[in-house]
Amino acid sequence: MSIRHGLLALLERGPRYGSQLRTEFESRTGSTWPLNVGQVYTTLNRLERDGMVAQDGADEAGHALYAITEGGRDELRQWFEKPVDRTSPARDELAIKLAMAVGAPGVDIRNVIQSQRRHTVKAMQDYTRLKAQALTALESGKSRERDDVAWLLVLEQLIFQTEAEARWLDHCEARLIRLSTSAVGAGDPRPPGAASPAADDTHHPARTR
Repeated sequence: MSIRHGLLALLERGPRYGSQLRTEFESRTGSTWPLNVGQVYTTLNRLERDGMVAQDGADEAGHALYAITEGGRDELRQWFEKPVDRTSPARDELAIKLAMAVGAPGVDIRNVIQSQRRHTVKAMQDYTRLKAQALTALESGKSRERDDVAWLLVLEQLIFQTEAEARWLDHCEARLIRLSTSAVGAGDPRPPGAASPAADDTHHPARTR
């Protein structure tokens, strides 16, 4: 998540102070990725160091204001124009967990998959309910339209993401079943991902054969 670019986008609308930026960022994204004030000011300090924002006096309450510079506007424009890089994907904890579960002693990878699927489906239902609420607010005309439209886009991304995750989990389970069938046909009764007896004995030296 690019906090620095999110803050630059908010500052393009005019000078802001730290906690104001945090509130507007969370409002725009429906608090999906909450920030703390420390994160905001740390990012502002780095942006100021890089010449992308500058302090711009204070408001009536004495809050130090920050304003975007031309360098910041150039950086923001390039961010909007440049596609998000997928050549070096972020680490995915679920993918790493399943990869490590393959062959792990005492771990049934299918149980891991089923547990995750229940959680994923519950998350999808929650996101879908929130989407319905956002749509109702927009249709009623009682919402802060810009923020609610932005939140709606975020919610729909989360829905598509959880739908894809659920499909991938189904695929993983089907793959394991096919591999298990193949292994049994080849004379190996162990399900895919199960540790070999020798490996189990390594981790359980007191186990009798």
